[in-house]
Amino acid sequence: MEQVGSELEYVGFWPRMLASLVDSVLQLLVIIPAMLAIYGSAYWQDDRIFKGNGGFLFEWVFPAIATLAFWLLTQSSPGKMMIGAKIVNAKTGRDPAPVQLAVRYIGYFVSAFGLCLGFIWIAFDKKKQGWHDKMAGTVVVRRKDHGKKESVSFSKGTT
Repeated sequence: MEQVGSELEYVGFWPRMLASLVDSVLQLLVIIPAMLAIYGSAYWQDDRIFKGNGGFLFEWVFPAIATLAFWLLTQSSPGKMMIGAKIVNAKTGRDPAPVQLAVRYIGYFVSAFGLCLGFIWIAFDKKKQGWHDKMAGTVVVRRKDHGKKESVSFSKGTT
């Protein structure tokens, strides 16, 4: 990626953790009522990873589709929007390709293995990339003055 312009910064571990928490809560607000409607209170006693077709649909497919839809349409998620962050191509600073976003989502599972070291990596990486970002060739950036709602720009172009 061309150097991040002086008006941008890589988004670090704690803001991204907050964004992830917001995204998780929003998804749970859809998933839990749907699962309770399908399975009733037995949902809480079922410890299987895949709880049938309804479980697969609401616990696995819905989060993937919702996350990828937000990323494709806004290069962000509700939590990232809240902190003024955007996912961009690490080489060009432009919107990532759909395949990059799909790889990034799959990379979340890789980052979660081994005590979530792939996510913790964000805290120590110079570009604040988690393993999922490295796999996909993406970075998460925001304006240094992220209170403003202007578009993210790079030193040699805009997105």
